[in-house]
Amino acid sequence: MRIRLAVPEDALAVARVHVLTWQAAYRGLLPDAYLDSLRPEDRAGRYDFTHTDVQKPRTIVAEVDGAICGFASTMPARDAERPGVGELGALYVSPAHWGCGVGVALIEAARAHMLEQGSRSALLWLLKGNERGGRFYRRDGWLPDGTSKADRVWGVDVEEYRYVRTLP
Repeated sequence: MRIRLAVPEDALAVARVHVLTWQAAYRGLLPDAYLDSLRPEDRAGRYDFTHTDVQKPRTIVAEVDGAICGFASTMPARDAERPGVGELGALYVSPAHWGCGVGVALIEAARAHMLEQGSRSALLWLLKGNERGGRFYRRDGWLPDGTSKADRVWGVDVEEYRYVRTLP
């Protein structure tokens, strides 16, 4: 497995992972018709892997046998009440690679990057009902802090719970 920064040419492969993961992980949590309508080609144009602005999301990818099978994005926390805190904005692993250590490698690299950027703690938002994700994050030391919010993601209204952790 290789972990590296995403480059513009990775956009479609990252979008494939993103869509496949949503379709598998969020089945039963989001409408089936919506999940079935997702297309990587529609999502790929939304990624910007060219910038060096530390205020914008930074994406790393995991490759196995030269193919991208997961990614994670970090940024400064979007919560105005949390200055100086990092945010794990996304962590998705292709379902074919669940349980193979890809997610662990990505979250370790994401935590290291947030620490390098000066964050001493971090947060993430988890979709309500995403029990698999919740177990994964709790194993890594993230805990829900009791905060929830309604949000609109990819055109769908969702409820999310905030998880937090300190960074070593």
